[in-house]
Amino acid sequence: MIQAFLIGILFVVGIYFGSFFTLATYRLPKKENITHKHSYCPNCNHKLGMLDLVPVFSFLVLGGKCRYCKHAIGIRYFLFEILTGIVFVLFGLSLKIDIHSLFLEDMIYVILGILYFTSLFILAGIDKEKNQIQKSVIYYQVVVSILYIIYSCTFQKGNVYQYGIYLCIMAFLILYETFSFRKNLKENNMYFILIFILNMVIITKEYIAIMTLLCTILIIGLENMITYWKTRKSQKVVEKQKKTPIIFYISVANIIMLIGNNFIINYMMK
Repeated sequence: MIQAFLIGILFVVGIYFGSFFTLATYRLPKKENITHKHSYCPNCNHKLGMLDLVPVFSFLVLGGKCRYCKHAIGIRYFLFEILTGIVFVLFGLSLKIDIHSLFLEDMIYVILGILYFTSLFILAGIDKEKNQIQKSVIYYQVVVSILYIIYSCTFQKGNVYQYGIYLCIMAFLILYETFSFRKNLKENNMYFILIFILNMVIITKEYIAIMTLLCTILIIGLENMITYWKTRKSQKVVEKQKKTPIIFYISVANIIMLIGNNFIINYMMK
């Protein structure tokens, strides 16, 4: 009964975070405030009330439409909130959390995990929809990495020298990108992808990062093969190929690998 209650709490927290992720994904590329600006309908700009902002519930009650202008709300937002709730539940279950023996170390790890997932979901959403790498979220992820290093060195006897090397490389990339006179967009994106991967290595460990990258390469390769096969079969000429959302694929693969690894460690190796 208590475990079911905990799962319910994780799902509710997850869908509320999912609602925030959709807001951040929409506003950050437009450089709008994501914390102080009141939520509004993007079609009629009417400010939304409390009953309009309950994740999942509001979508179902309003029939997937704005209460004020009756404009349809994309179902992807509803599905994204559900998906986030499921991911949070799976993350909690993968850690085999026991509410009767929940230590400070476990609570901090869960909080850091949620903060890390926040960056992954927002980066993945923006990259998928806009083909952009949101620099501010990458910097936020760097802060999470530093907090994780403090946690790891305090509770898990993490290797300070190894973390120091990672942070030095990350600092070099940030400084080089910031002060570089060659403001080539593709080059800058590469720097931020490298910083993103370093954050992933720090927070999810090296072997999970390697598995994530291998899984990402496999997924992108399969997608390109399927696209090529469909194009060849239909004999259509593709005028312009859309840029591959690398951050999106890495983020999805990393979430799967991290949760999967936790399940293996906590359920199969104990």
